[in-house]
Amino acid sequence: MLENNTPAVAMDDLTAYYERKLAARDKTIDVLKRRIAREAMHSHATPFAILEQNVGLEKVVARKTLELENERHALEKALTELRLTQAQLLQAQKMESIGQLAAGIAHEINTPTQYVADNVGFVKTATVSLLNLLDSALMLAEVAREKMADEPTVAQFDAELKRTKLAFLRSQIPSAIDESLEGLTRIAKIVSAMKEFSHPSKGEKEFINVSEVINTTITVARNEWKYVAELDTDFEDDMPQLPCLRDMVAQAILNLVVNAAHAIADTVQEGVREKGHILVSAARKGEYIEISVKDDGSGIPAGIRGRIFDPFFTTKAVGKGTGQGLAIVYSTVVDKHNGQIRCESEEGVGTTFIMQLPIHCHKEESSACK
Repeated sequence: MLENNTPAVAMDDLTAYYERKLAARDKTIDVLKRRIAREAMHSHATPFAILEQNVGLEKVVARKTLELENERHALEKALTELRLTQAQLLQAQKMESIGQLAAGIAHEINTPTQYVADNVGFVKTATVSLLNLLDSALMLAEVAREKMADEPTVAQFDAELKRTKLAFLRSQIPSAIDESLEGLTRIAKIVSAMKEFSHPSKGEKEFINVSEVINTTITVARNEWKYVAELDTDFEDDMPQLPCLRDMVAQAILNLVVNAAHAIADTVQEGVREKGHILVSAARKGEYIEISVKDDGSGIPAGIRGRIFDPFFTTKAVGKGTGQGLAIVYSTVVDKHNGQIRCESEEGVGTTFIMQLPIHCHKEESSACK
């Protein structure tokens, strides 16, 4: 817990403030220890008096050391909380900026995309009519060929027909149009997902459709997993809506999906296989909605499983990870939603993260809970 008398300074200055206090506590302990040694060296009292004096000083030092150590632990905890809060605030600011950018992109992209989609739809309908007309024309040409075999026009028509590779065009044009429409639908879906994912909750809990939020998050994270894994979902039918901080829960799911993709990528890069598998599932478990992300990646070594939710703990190379991802997931589930999270992992087999978020919340938390 941050002290009430902490100076009102900027976040970076506050971090430096706590670091200086920690350094001062360490220095105080060293000073007390040197003082005992110095006074014992220069004292002219009897050995018994020196011993008595030393015992008294050692008790004072022991008490002060314990007090300082307790304060040190409190400061370390406060500093860790501060750094994690900084990370969360930075993430929230990024999401808000992305949300504003996505809204602008959606507006700029959706209108021309709709124009193109409408026009391609028209081309598809018109192509069907033109192909039907072509069939009739070919039948007419066949009749003309029988009656006018020696006419130059017939020979010219046959040569043009051969040159255009009509059979190939008839088979490819409809599928090309369908693929174009599918691509346009994909563009609209991605833009919508990005806008929806980045929409800030303004610190208010709201009821969400869990499966929709997960699907949106998977779409946003697609570039992280599509090259290394196949991803499936398994949602229980008729799940109740979940009262939560929508953007924070979406971010937690995103972090777990990205972690799963990275765990699989390690085995893919080592040449163990071409692709892995990720399963994202959600179901009601009593008074909780349980969301799990399972991968068949490299697994987490037993020696570090107890530390994976610690802020800034990471096994990734410098520049590859900050150690904030799972810490933010833990803070979101446990601190922000009074939920639970656990990890099940086996080296060489894979990992499953299981989040449990309460279906009911306190009425005073938000209008969504009333």
